Amino acid sequence: MMQDSAGRTFIRSAMRAPYLGREEEHELALRWKEKADQQALNRITVAHMRLVIAMAAKFRHFGLPMGDLVQEGHVGLLEAAARFEPERDVRFSTYATWWIRAAMQDYILRNWSIVRGGTSSAQKALFFNLRRLRARLASGAEPLTNEALYRHVSMKLGVSETDVAMMDSRLSAPDSSLNAPLADELGAAERQDFLVDGEPLPDEVVGDAIDVERRSGWLHSALCTLNERELRIIECRRLSDEGATLEELGAALGISKERVRQIEARAMEKLKVALVKQNPEFLAHAA
Repeated sequence: MMQDSAGRTFIRSAMRAPYLGREEEHELALRWKEKADQQALNRITVAHMRLVIAMAAKFRHFGLPMGDLVQEGHVGLLEAAARFEPERDVRFSTYATWWIRAAMQDYILRNWSIVRGGTSSAQKALFFNLRRLRARLASGAEPLTNEALYRHVSMKLGVSETDVAMMDSRLSAPDSSLNAPLADELGAAERQDFLVDGEPLPDEVVGDAIDVERRSGWLHSALCTLNERELRIIECRRLSDEGATLEELGAALGISKERVRQIEARAMEKLKVALVKQNPEFLAHAA
């Protein structure tokens, strides 16, 4: 309550501040620019706080505190004073309006939603003009469909229809917390409970890929210790999707299936010895 009372007092005081004539304003601007006269700066800003308040009132419908908007506008006012060039013979209020509006718009974009948006000039124009354009078009003789509305706004502001649709969706509903319960009952599930991804975590995927690559290298090195017939049998029996039978390999090699089994067993033993000899850690990974 005290804050509201202080805010109203401040606004009344700002609205009662005397206007500056052109010559007085020019003199004060020169004193501030050339001599860094803080008193001159104070008189310029006090005289133009009504402009800040009027601008803040135009942005009240975004739901942010009026006091915060006025504070941000005051920052823009000070920025305008720092950049103002009195020799150009332009009224300070005309120059300061852009800086005040820009400061308030940046504040609104930073705080209106937890999702940052409207970073480009086109997106900012869309954010601050979509509701006004929608209201104007809705007041026409025939109501427009969303598609027609998006197409019209897209052409008017120079943005894509997809951007218009996304911004319209953002403006139509407030942010929702992932910790908000889905029902009023005590202990009800939260929104975030339904966002669990059953896929492996990124570090697990990377770890598995590294393990596969390492083991492939071990196997390739061990296979080099086999002779041609042993290698063929291992490839056909162990490394093939079909997995040739002992009879098929025996017929292809001109030997009995028992001989194929013996060669395979010997080749497997050689592979084991080679893997353990070249990579002692293989036993731990194999386990």
